[in-house]
Amino acid sequence: MSRIAATFEALKRQGRKALIPFVTAGDPDPGLAVPLMHALVEGGADVIELGVPFSDPMADGPVIQRSSERALRHHVSLAKVLGFIAEFRETDRTTPVVVFGYANPIEAMGVERFAESARAADADGALVVDYPPEEAQRLVELLDARGLDTIFLLSPTTSDARLREVAKLGRGYLYYVSLRGVTGASHLDLADVASRIKHIREFTSLPLGVGFGIRDAASAKAVAASCDAVVIGSALVQEIEKAPREEAAARARGFLAPIRQALDSLAAVNA
Repeated sequence: MSRIAATFEALKRQGRKALIPFVTAGDPDPGLAVPLMHALVEGGADVIELGVPFSDPMADGPVIQRSSERALRHHVSLAKVLGFIAEFRETDRTTPVVVFGYANPIEAMGVERFAESARAADADGALVVDYPPEEAQRLVELLDARGLDTIFLLSPTTSDARLREVAKLGRGYLYYVSLRGVTGASHLDLADVASRIKHIREFTSLPLGVGFGIRDAASAKAVAASCDAVVIGSALVQEIEKAPREEAAARARGFLAPIRQALDSLAAVNA
């Protein structure tokens, strides 16, 4: 069983929801990458989505675009991101880490080399925004062979045919993008999210995470009522952006803590 699957199994037994923060590796600077990852765990993260900086992050809004720009100014590459994971693993052997990014850096490295390097760094999986299932078979096979999970995105417009494909290829969990648009958008329709999650569950037994539009404890708790995990990115990255460098890790930890508490309050209610 993968570390991601084991994490979700443990949370399910406890009646708890997963908290999955996203940060861009190397933002605000490379020296803070690993301390920031540890701070996220201290704040209550169950899984970390670690973003690979990219010059054209087409699915991301301005907040995460700026975080990529800051990291790229420090020459943070895919290889360096994997190095951050390896360093994180020196003291944390438990928290799953998903490499989150775009196809271009992976293709530039070589898909097989990426899979092997991710395994060597002790990453747990990869989510590649612009690899549709029709083009992801080789990546899935290479990651499967090394015990890593391939995470796929779903959207409000995903067809049933595409759902069937993703259900076959997806591992670990599926990430439902709750809004049409880029990261950092708002206007969550909770009833629509709940309806779509219910429909997706007809196609897969994988845990379902929901992201985009989750900005605080209240929105996280509301969304978590219908899914297995909440993913929070732009609001967290914005908190890091506003913080002085020396306070960035503490601010990230403090930002997550009330969200963790809100999610755990659902378990207490349902106990």
